[in-house]
Amino acid sequence: MKYLQHGGFQHREPMRLTLGLSLAFLAGLWLTGFGMYFQRMGLSPESVRAYYLGSEDGFSNPRSYASMLETAHVHFGMMALVLLLLTHLVLFAPFSDRNKKLLVWAAFGTAFLEEGSGWLVRFVSPGFAPLKTLSFLAFQAVLGGLIVALGLFLRSGAAEESHPQHHHKRH
Repeated sequence: MKYLQHGGFQHREPMRLTLGLSLAFLAGLWLTGFGMYFQRMGLSPESVRAYYLGSEDGFSNPRSYASMLETAHVHFGMMALVLLLLTHLVLFAPFSDRNKKLLVWAAFGTAFLEEGSGWLVRFVSPGFAPLKTLSFLAFQAVLGGLIVALGLFLRSGAAEESHPQHHHKRH
């Protein structure tokens, strides 16, 4: 914990390895997020409406309250943990406090919008379909940006460790 607290985790090989491999799995989460989205719908409002409201042409029923509740339950827990990890680590990166706060708000805000917009389409108005697409793209952009930024930050620690600056004392 002291390596996280003091920001020195990027200089410790085992900690960098663990965090780097975690980022690799999170990159997989990011990529499969695109796959899952585009398996179900596209970027057009019509495809979003068809997914949530059903389609006679596609022989699909509207999404049920129970299935959406089950999905939301899993997503809220998973996103909380993923975003906690990523935004917590970004606090140690050399960004201004303002940019760190912006990243935290962007991460959690876009995740909440991305999850909530499907509910809006299904139970409030089909007019929210563009919000679903925009919030998905915004969330994926923020998530991908966090993963890349943290990967570069970890890599910068590895570069510093392999090329340490030696200061020689004179006797």
